[in-house]
Amino acid sequence: MARFQCKCGATLSNSEAPNDVELVVYTDKEWDRIINLGDLIDPITIPFPRYDVWRCLHCERIYVFDKDTVIKTYVLENKD
Repeated sequence: MARFQCKCGATLSNSEAPNDVELVVYTDKEWDRIINLGDLIDPITIPFPRYDVWRCLHCERIYVFDKDTVIKTYVLENKD
């Protein structure tokens, strides 16, 4: 369980399970490998995604973590 301070000032936390902060994100190739592991997929054997992805519920920024380090931040743009 972790906490993180968003650039907007909101505190993000994954202490509740389930939560609306953590996103489960696989590339299409990663997901294809997972679903082709066998006919019956046991949810316990599905590997964790390569990166942790969190979304701020206040400003909707997306943070991509590699272990404990933020490697990408995405900011929502308003469509003009």
